[in-house]
Amino acid sequence: MLEIGPGSNPHPRSDVFLELAFDADQARLKQRGGTPDEPDFGGKPVVHYDGSVFPFADAEFDYVICSHVIEHVENPELFVNEINRVSGGRGYIEYPLITYEYLYSFDVHLNFVKFDESCNVLRYIPKRATGLAEFSAVCAFFNATLAQGWDDLTASNKKLFFEGFEFVRPFAVERMTGIDTLVPPPALIERKKPLRWFIVACLNKLRL
Repeated sequence: MLEIGPGSNPHPRSDVFLELAFDADQARLKQRGGTPDEPDFGGKPVVHYDGSVFPFADAEFDYVICSHVIEHVENPELFVNEINRVSGGRGYIEYPLITYEYLYSFDVHLNFVKFDESCNVLRYIPKRATGLAEFSAVCAFFNATLAQGWDDLTASNKKLFFEGFEFVRPFAVERMTGIDTLVPPPALIERKKPLRWFIVACLNKLRL
């Protein structure tokens, strides 16, 4: 199993890790979120590459994990084609949704991404091709709330802000010209439960 961009928390089931070739300072900031220590890869091989073609043979791996990486890449078409090529069409991909980016908008995230299971297509649009920059002051405000630990909204509604999908065959990638198809459906939004319901539930658990 290959893991692409493991960052500071490599998956324990991964056998090989693929990372961009950064110097030490860039790796600490861009790959490990500012954490100073090298992650524990358990003695397993870590392969560094230049961000283009993966240095592996066709179908070299049975499975590929790619968590919170594709939003960073400059060429999603090449990246997805390489995932399909080396994985034999099996793996798991995860990323923040456009709803998350419109709140926090990290500069290192280059793309809005969403998978359409009905047609097996990963759709994306570069952030620079949208009007998100006009909301920079709003995003800076919400980034400040995140830095102070106010992550309740996204933490309690992860399906509205993050998405992951497992694929069992190669999938396509398509660049969009608008954001409509990248927004999760409002039907996913559940009615917020009253606080008194939460308190009663906690008390019932204590009684058990």
